[in-house]
Amino acid sequence: MAHRQRSSHLCSRPKRPSSSTRMKMKLFYRRSHLCHLKRNDHVIYSYSQVSFFPSLMAISFVRASNAHREADLKRLSAFYPHAAYDFYGTPSSPLCVYKSGHRWHVNTGIEAWRVIREARPVRCDHPIQAIWPDIGKRLYTLLDGKKVRWTSIDPVAFADTGEKRAFCPLLLWIGVEPASLGYEDAQTAAEAATFLLTSLGLDGFEIGFRESIVTRSCSSDNSSESADPVFKIRKPFTPILGLPISSTSTRLEGTGALYLRESEDSNRIYLLTCSHIVRLPNDTGPANRKNLHQKVSAPGPMGYSHAIGSIEQTIKKAIIWADAARSNGRLDFEADKAKQKAGLAQDLHEEVTKHWGKPEARVIGEVVYAPPISVNSGYTEDWALVELDNDKFDLTPVKGNQVYIDKDPLDYVEMMYPNSNDKEWDSETFVYPENGLLRASTVLSADEIRRPQHLDENGDNCLFVTKNGLVTGTTFGCSTGMESIVRNHYEGFSTTTNEIAILPYNYDDPPFSSCPMFSAPGDSGSIVLARDGRIVGMITGGAASGSAASTDVTYLTPFWLILEQIRNVFPDCCLYKAANTTVPPS
Repeated sequence: MAHRQRSSHLCSRPKRPSSSTRMKMKLFYRRSHLCHLKRNDHVIYSYSQVSFFPSLMAISFVRASNAHREADLKRLSAFYPHAAYDFYGTPSSPLCVYKSGHRWHVNTGIEAWRVIREARPVRCDHPIQAIWPDIGKRLYTLLDGKKVRWTSIDPVAFADTGEKRAFCPLLLWIGVEPASLGYEDAQTAAEAATFLLTSLGLDGFEIGFRESIVTRSCSSDNSSESADPVFKIRKPFTPILGLPISSTSTRLEGTGALYLRESEDSNRIYLLTCSHIVRLPNDTGPANRKNLHQKVSAPGPMGYSHAIGSIEQTIKKAIIWADAARSNGRLDFEADKAKQKAGLAQDLHEEVTKHWGKPEARVIGEVVYAPPISVNSGYTEDWALVELDNDKFDLTPVKGNQVYIDKDPLDYVEMMYPNSNDKEWDSETFVYPENGLLRASTVLSADEIRRPQHLDENGDNCLFVTKNGLVTGTTFGCSTGMESIVRNHYEGFSTTTNEIAILPYNYDDPPFSSCPMFSAPGDSGSIVLARDGRIVGMITGGAASGSAASTDVTYLTPFWLILEQIRNVFPDCCLYKAANTTVPPS
């Protein structure tokens, strides 16, 4: 069993090493965790260890991702030449319909590269922070009056990737339904919004319209594979959070959020997830699902396929590495180690395909409560509980709710504590999460979410977070507590909600990587934790260009609200913990 790690290099604030040095350092870290998932008496014990291109001011040189995007680009750039440039570098690189203010800089010339940009949280000391709830409502009321089919309003800052400071401290980044807003109408709406905000005493802001849709972050079993699978080969078959699940009735896939007890003394264990994964929009049945016997499996078809593919890829790579190590005259133990890894992966492959290959063998429980999606609280209320089958799903070896953070200690400190003046940083007391598993602890209150105390590398307040989901695995993000406003359009009516907004956190030095996405379709239900394990919220959706599978802004429902609503039905419900302690009051 691995022991608690305290690395000597964490005792003082380390200077950020070069990319090549960090890569070498990673080779010396080995983490393991022991957990198991019991199915049909079989137990697995797990010891798991931009591109750039020329930026010509002509469409013929822009390589669109598909025919639809190319057509959209031609339509928009005919009126706004920077349509493909303003937001390039964000995960889905949405096209800009119109942006107010001065034109953002671009590189020119045949050999020029596109400027890669990223959306960042607005500074906590920005004047809009205190008045945003009122201004946000006035803004979307104005847009409604202009007949704008908007989908989201995200207050963000924009910066060139790699630059410390944002060149645009506040952009009201407004998503609109594709092909619903023309250039002139966008300009008129932006001018009206500018007049409104200026009359309220704000200045130094810009208005930007992008074509973007908001979707619930679930996937069907025919979704495309993740471009960069990050799941460790055994993790999908363990109870570590980020459990890939599927409803056998809706055929949708998502992620399990947290394990809960019906009460402190109860043996009934529930898995929290999103209602839209287990309940279709046209389902008019009751919230209480105990008699419907809707089964949930883990992993689902897509999750199982990804997991098997990851195991097979590991086997191939290990065999290639073993052969290369011997042919290059390296030490025998390196080749033997690679060969041993291939053997363990092969054993796992045989075990999984033999006992869990059939979907019915992967059923872990049944839905007991799934209310229809509601917005009565002002937030998206989208949660459900799955009662786990204790004969198939054994949580005994797991020390509560834990998220696999998938980073070595140095990288984790550099990412989550980038500023040595952060009052929560203490090199003498910091201990890296045991076995790389961050344990969910207390619940962040609404005030703590709105007034974050973490410091980024520039000394600005923010909230650093992490999650593990079905599609994107472990990712990192940040927020400054400003909520986004989301509009969902349905046939004949629409709803407006506030959402906790999480932006991707770009850690690696450019130009070796562009801004990663925090979530993607299939990550719905993932629980989001602050860097110390405090619970922030559950992913319910995100905003992105309609042609992209990646997400620019991820939306959460705060967990303090979800817990409140769960306790209205299950008054004594509490977090599953090894010591059976209850969740502290939110």
